[in-house]
Amino acid sequence: MALQALIAVIVAAIAALIATVIKRRTRVDAPTQPESYAVPAMLDRADFDRPDAPWLVAVFSSSTCLSCQDAWDKARHLESAEVVVQEIEAIERKDLHERYAIDAVPMIVVADDEGVTRGSFIGVPSAADLWAALAELRS
Repeated sequence: MALQALIAVIVAAIAALIATVIKRRTRVDAPTQPESYAVPAMLDRADFDRPDAPWLVAVFSSSTCLSCQDAWDKARHLESAEVVVQEIEAIERKDLHERYAIDAVPMIVVADDEGVTRGSFIGVPSAADLWAALAELRS
C-alpha cells in the first residue's frame, strides 16, 4: 500500500512538471504597444482656420475620448491675435485625421506660419507645460 502511494505521488509530480513545461511553451506574450505615436512634421495651414496667423495650435480629438475635453480646455486659452487654436474632432474632420495619419488622441500640434511642426503633445499636457512651450517657441 505504501509503495502504491509513493508511485502515485511520483506520477502526480511528473504530470505536474510536464503540465508546467507545456504551459510555458504555449504561453502567449502580451501584445506590444507602439513606443510612440507619429506626429505630423508639417500641417498645410490652408486646412485650418486663419491660415495667415503666425502660430497654429491644432488639437486633434475624438468625441469618444475622455481626456480630449481636458486637452481642449487647456489649449483653447492660448487663442490670441497671433495664435489660432482649433479643435479637429475625428468624426467631424475625419479627412484631416486621415490626411495627417493621426492615430492617437488627444494630440496637440503647434505649427508655425509655414506649417512646420515646432512642438507637440500626445495626451493631456499640464496648462503650464503648454503655455511654456508656446511662449518658448514664440520668443
